[in-house]
Amino acid sequence: MSETDEVDRRYLDPALSVDDRVDVLLPQLTAADKAGLMFHTIMLPNSDLDQAAPAFGLPSPREYVLDRRMNHFNLLGPIADPAATARWHNAVQQLAASTRLQIPVTFSTDPRHAFVENPGTSFGASAFSQWPEAIGLAAIGDEVLVERFGDIARQEYLCVGIRVALHPQIDLATEPRWARQSATFGEDAELTSRLVVGYVRGFQTDQLGPDSVATMTKHFPGGGPQLDGEDPHFPYGREQVYPGGQQELHLRPFRAALEAGTSQIMPYYGMPVGTDWEEVGFGFNRDVITGLLRDQLGFDGIVCTDWGLINDAVIMGDEHVARAWGVESLSPRERMIKALEAGVDQFGGEADTALLTSIIEAGEVGAERIDVSVRRLLREKFVLGLFDRREVDPDAATATAGRADFVAAGLEAQRASVTVLANRTDDAHTPVLPIDPGARIYLEGIDPRAATDYGTVVDDPAHADVALVSLPAPFEPRTATAFEGFFHAGSLDFPKQTVDHLADLAAKTTLVVAVGLDRPAILTEIDGFARGLVATFGVSPQALLDVLFGRAVPRGRLPFDLPRSMAAVEESRPDVPFDTADPLYRHGHGLTLG
Repeated sequence: MSETDEVDRRYLDPALSVDDRVDVLLPQLTAADKAGLMFHTIMLPNSDLDQAAPAFGLPSPREYVLDRRMNHFNLLGPIADPAATARWHNAVQQLAASTRLQIPVTFSTDPRHAFVENPGTSFGASAFSQWPEAIGLAAIGDEVLVERFGDIARQEYLCVGIRVALHPQIDLATEPRWARQSATFGEDAELTSRLVVGYVRGFQTDQLGPDSVATMTKHFPGGGPQLDGEDPHFPYGREQVYPGGQQELHLRPFRAALEAGTSQIMPYYGMPVGTDWEEVGFGFNRDVITGLLRDQLGFDGIVCTDWGLINDAVIMGDEHVARAWGVESLSPRERMIKALEAGVDQFGGEADTALLTSIIEAGEVGAERIDVSVRRLLREKFVLGLFDRREVDPDAATATAGRADFVAAGLEAQRASVTVLANRTDDAHTPVLPIDPGARIYLEGIDPRAATDYGTVVDDPAHADVALVSLPAPFEPRTATAFEGFFHAGSLDFPKQTVDHLADLAAKTTLVVAVGLDRPAILTEIDGFARGLVATFGVSPQALLDVLFGRAVPRGRLPFDLPRSMAAVEESRPDVPFDTADPLYRHGHGLTLG
């Protein structure tokens, strides 16, 4: 197909079937057009269409769309003004409509309805309704609520033009040290399998179509069993291990997601070691993508690699090698070919369209193989209705994002997710929780302005009826690069000075501790002196105080075991759930107040 050939625009006719529309359009794509479709990378929302973003190593949107023929983009950064984002989205779509084939843009996003801010994995809610992290939804354990969340998030995504969710993340959190647990549904395969069905249904509706947000379920075949809990974003976390032989267990939630109709799948970075699979990262792994996912499980949807497998990159000012685990010795060209031969359809976080164009033109990957992927990618754009309804309504974006009932539902879920681990009595045999309204309260980790409606805030714990301390789970900061600092890894023990400080507070007054568990924590010492011990999984001060003061009833139950010691963690098998010896609190534990 030549750039100058007359275009047959029958594919723009919505009266034709999706397959017929793809059949008309596909033969008209040049090698460069096909290559552009097969990349899915980062774009900044509300960015100037003509302005590059050198801080992120990104070209301008105009170069992406016009020169590189790309039309799948992951939005990086907050969405504070939905109407402005909607107008920007429309401008990008108009840019795409000016191209020869008028292929619309598909925008995607990492999760952005909770609290965690990590530019590589998730964003805070900003203008959207705010919910617990996925691990908090797991603490509630209600698939109907999860579907309701997905339905609300779908509406908020749609109003600004987001059509693909780069989630759910259904890895089983079987290695307590792993940094990615807050976005999972925890440690239990059965619970995760139940919740993912509601999640996919909420986002995609009963059938993928113009009112759907497609889900890219990740990280196939389960990213939880990381050696020593290290994350494969980084070279020291490249190995994924199965000493307990539990590969099938980690696949169970993906079977449920496939049965629910998830539209897309993302393999993880990890490189399986000591299995029957080739010891290369899953994005390069034909045994896993074609042999397992395609042939055995029958998946014919889109497979997009995780971000940054092919080329080295600068991230937040630091050099990062490509996450080409097991194929580090291959050139970018060879890596790209190996991934295509493994069965992937798209390269996440990459933009070297010229390299893929040259591979296609040289016939280094067969034309039929390329067209299989291109057909899948085009088909989804038609199914989502993007060719027929490219733009969104800025006024509707203002009315929909952060709608009052959506915000209220998110706040109620936050309250419900709070998990009471311990509620001990005083000398009068009265449980510490709920706290009496109007009590004198000493606060750490909670803004005093948020608590003035609940009690009298005092500055000295010795003058308080109760000390409320909210603190995050411990981790070992990684400082080699700025990006690593966003991943909470390493020991689950609190520093001695933190434990000593809490013990000192407990000696002065009644102590209630709330720990934000983005992964498990060793609470054994703190549990020995705290009267009240609470786990949270993404909660606002208002929601937490509502529970502690008895204005709301917590429903949370632990979505993973809380180990008794780091020795127990180190002796456990990374792929086996509930494998730490004699845990302090077990999965499913949670007390009811009132």
